[in-house]
Amino acid sequence: MIITFLGTGHSQGIPVIACDCPVCQSDNPLDKRLRTSVHIQHNDTSIVVDTGPDFRQQVLRENITKLDAIIYTHQHKDHIAGLDDVRSFNFKQKKPMPLYGNEDTLEQIKKDFYYAFEENKYPGVPQILLEEITKKSFNIGELKIEPIEVMHYNLPVLGFRFGDFTYITDANYISESEKLKLLNSKILVLNAIFRDEHYSHFNLDQAVKIVQEVKPEKAYFTHISHRMGLHNPVNSELPKNIELAYDGLKLEI
Repeated sequence: MIITFLGTGHSQGIPVIACDCPVCQSDNPLDKRLRTSVHIQHNDTSIVVDTGPDFRQQVLRENITKLDAIIYTHQHKDHIAGLDDVRSFNFKQKKPMPLYGNEDTLEQIKKDFYYAFEENKYPGVPQILLEEITKKSFNIGELKIEPIEVMHYNLPVLGFRFGDFTYITDANYISESEKLKLLNSKILVLNAIFRDEHYSHFNLDQAVKIVQEVKPEKAYFTHISHRMGLHNPVNSELPKNIELAYDGLKLEI
């Protein structure tokens, strides 16, 4: 399995106006973060988790030419807004794209991209198939996927376990029963927004404590705001089995 971080940033870390903070002015490419997403290649199965506003740019950068499905963690815009660009895969692969998400996420997609669901569709709209995720494991190709329900303030969102790889973003609480699904992960990816406490995300200290509790072999933090600080100094402070992820990072497991 090859894991590629398409983006590792929180929307607060994506400047849309001139910003003179050290991170936005940094020349280090590790400080340049697009919205959070990850690509997973398992044998012949290719999937993406979340399609944020930077989806097109990320796919072009990583030369992803085949995509079998998209899995969604939740319905916030920084995780679904790039869906329209799935049309290129429709055109190339000549079939609809399966989208996996919980009930609320699929309902939001139907609202935001209503034109893909109209009875008389305009030619060229995204061709998509909606697949609801329940609490049960499911398969895409040969890849078995186990949903993990976490809380994003008062919104239930999904993390996922793909064999020995576990991926969680946009969380500030994980129940004891769901933490059991994290145990014995070789790689755990977890969100860590910045150093201060946040109402809907783990901060740096909280994310470190979760890692120390569930004890993966290796952990990477994602969904990082520019308020976290520069990549290299923050990375140097972390325990030896924890690193900040960065856009374009590739892992093999």
